[in-house]
Amino acid sequence: MAFNHLPAGVHDALAPLSATPVTHSVSMANDQLPPEAGVHPAPRTVLDRLTAGADRAARITHTEHLPPRPGRHAPWPEKIRPEVVDAIRLAGIERPWAHQALTAERALRGESVVVATGTASGKSLAYLAPVLSALLDGAEAPNGRGATTLYLAPTKALAADQRRAVRALAEPLGKSVRPAVYDGDTPVEEREWVRQYANYALTNPDMLHRSILPAHPKWSSFLRALRYVVIDECHTYRGVFGSHVAQVLRRLRRVCARYGSHPVFLLASATASDPATAACRLTGVPVAEITEDSSPRGELVFALWEPPLTEFHGEKGAPVRRTATAETADLLTDLVVQGVRTVAFVRSRRGAELISLIAQERLAAVDRSLPSRVAAYRGGYLPEERRAIEHALHSGELLGLSATTALELGVDVAGLDAVLISGYPGTRASLWQQAGRAGRTGRGALAVLVARDDPLDTYLVHHPEALFRQPVESTVLDPDNPYVLAPHLCAAAAELPLTEADLSLFGPEAPGLLTQLEGRKLLRRRAAAWHWTRRERAVDLTDIRGGGGRPVQVVEEGTGRLLGTVDAAAAHAAVHEGAVHLHQGRTYLVRHLDLDASVALVEQADPPYSTTARDTTAISILETSAEVPWGDARLCFGSVEVTNQVVSFLRRRLITGEVLGESKLDLPPRTLRTRAVWWTVTEDQLDDARVHPEALGGALHAAEHASIGMLPLFATCDRWDIGGVSVPLHPDTLLPTVFVYDGHSGGAGFAERAFHTAAEWLTATREAIAACECESGCPSCVQSPKCGNGNDPLDKKAAIRLLTHLLKGAPPNPPEET
Repeated sequence: MAFNHLPAGVHDALAPLSATPVTHSVSMANDQLPPEAGVHPAPRTVLDRLTAGADRAARITHTEHLPPRPGRHAPWPEKIRPEVVDAIRLAGIERPWAHQALTAERALRGESVVVATGTASGKSLAYLAPVLSALLDGAEAPNGRGATTLYLAPTKALAADQRRAVRALAEPLGKSVRPAVYDGDTPVEEREWVRQYANYALTNPDMLHRSILPAHPKWSSFLRALRYVVIDECHTYRGVFGSHVAQVLRRLRRVCARYGSHPVFLLASATASDPATAACRLTGVPVAEITEDSSPRGELVFALWEPPLTEFHGEKGAPVRRTATAETADLLTDLVVQGVRTVAFVRSRRGAELISLIAQERLAAVDRSLPSRVAAYRGGYLPEERRAIEHALHSGELLGLSATTALELGVDVAGLDAVLISGYPGTRASLWQQAGRAGRTGRGALAVLVARDDPLDTYLVHHPEALFRQPVESTVLDPDNPYVLAPHLCAAAAELPLTEADLSLFGPEAPGLLTQLEGRKLLRRRAAAWHWTRRERAVDLTDIRGGGGRPVQVVEEGTGRLLGTVDAAAAHAAVHEGAVHLHQGRTYLVRHLDLDASVALVEQADPPYSTTARDTTAISILETSAEVPWGDARLCFGSVEVTNQVVSFLRRRLITGEVLGESKLDLPPRTLRTRAVWWTVTEDQLDDARVHPEALGGALHAAEHASIGMLPLFATCDRWDIGGVSVPLHPDTLLPTVFVYDGHSGGAGFAERAFHTAAEWLTATREAIAACECESGCPSCVQSPKCGNGNDPLDKKAAIRLLTHLLKGAPPNPPEET
């Protein structure tokens, strides 16, 4: 039997939402309504109020204080147009910070540059000053169109926010600056205007891939004049998504060269490790880095918060902590009552909806006007819903927002006082990105990380040095991944026939892949170039975000109204028949999932339970790329094929998490070819570790769960990016084997990183299990929220003995990275 752990698609169990009494830290009376706008309490004061209730103070495991920092100015470079400097002064900025001036100077010299300074350090102005100068120069050009700029954002919300900022800053410059958003929400009638007249086009990598590059003749005048390409929040382009974006940018450079332009790349990130190397790998051009932050910073009080144990017990009788969802909802309620403007970041769409709903219900007991000042924000909303929420947040109409990472990236939310982070977001980069949303006008801010009941969160709130004494992670991407590169070679050939001279642009794997693509009759060589041969669009061969197909539309059965969408990869687990689906505080039941039509029909309902999908997974080894002996054990890395099938779902009581029943599902299996790290042990080793046959399955399964939970400390991923399988006797190795694999086709670099840091990674895994105070395994150590086998079997003590013995054979020097 294989015990599996699937990446993505399975929402957190809700148990228990209200396992302990709600204890608000402020008086819930009408005289405690939010204070007038402009009153911003000190973060220490806010935290003291939050911890004033019964047993609240004991939930804080650590408080980190980041002191304020003064700023350092510098003059603008002489080449910045005086009109631009005047416009910046009109916006209230007399002089730039030193890093802004240096970024502008290098950009004006024609150097590609990445500015990697703290959140709210003015990175936008650093690249806007040279961009606006170039646009003004272009407005005076004889041809009238002049210079253009392409701005790329990872989210629609960030692009829309940046358009507002550009319009406000450039208003004194008149019609010389014409910014416009070009994304999937842009009406068809506006798209032609953007192509013909806009000189600052704000879009995303998806539109560049699917719309702009395939239609490059229509964009010829824009591309011919392209002076700058701005890539905002560049640290988000990692893993498979980052690898795809790297190839999209190479296609852009190739098409631009066809029209005679060679744009300068300006990249920005608040959280990046070795930013120049990452930016060079992303763009394919040399990039200089600016990392010294000269902006002032208000104080930040950062608290680590562990919810208390409850009287309830979960699977196998394990003790259960109060959920991060319930705890965050209480904290958000208290902060809104205090008048503290707050965003709560939540890992799942369902969690964002739940926290908003719970906070609204509890605020209604204080004052009937307060629930309307809290909302949820997540991907899958309709465009008009997103815009309305963003406007309400900007205007101050909303005091509290429960949001997924759709709102994490760069949206300028002025006036926020606090950030709640419901569960470790997977990387230190994301943690600091989310924490930086508060205090963006230089005031003090409070950030609280509310731990989930899982191994990594428990480890982190008791080991604060892992968060506050470590740099952010390196950005992992692999543009040469053949699963990524092949479809982009096809797309490039469809845009312009590929020549031998182009191949160096796409990397060393390109020549070999071209031969394979010819053999599959996707490309045909004619004379000295390769051509796309099919009638369909080549860009449709790949979804650069790895969605695995078109999104599933969620439609209300009785009215035909479109509620939103769910990613194809998550649909089997999220909107199967019988699933509970939340949307803006309303609960629906899925009545039918039509996979062929990509539609889930739902009806409004009020079930007293949540649903959790269960699945089975099998894995086979295709190729072993590297192998290292660990005594008699073996540590391996290579290519695997994973077959997964959602087979049933559990109904859990909302309050206690009690399992009410299980229903079977008939959904097709899905296969994934990816990269994995795995280790094997021998029977002699099992004997030496005193892991008896009846305990073997539980030991392997527990070690697998905990190692997946700990890997985000060593690779730029979270546990939802990776999966695992543990098998007492695997047919390919003929030994007990534990696999951890990348949850993306072709791999994402996470398993490879695990292979190269295996000794440290598995040592941390063993320590995390051993340090947990539970008797036989719990969500804080070896239970997983997404286990397809219902966390059965698990053997905590045998897992500790097994990992201890395995690590004795680890070599002193890790395998070299290539």
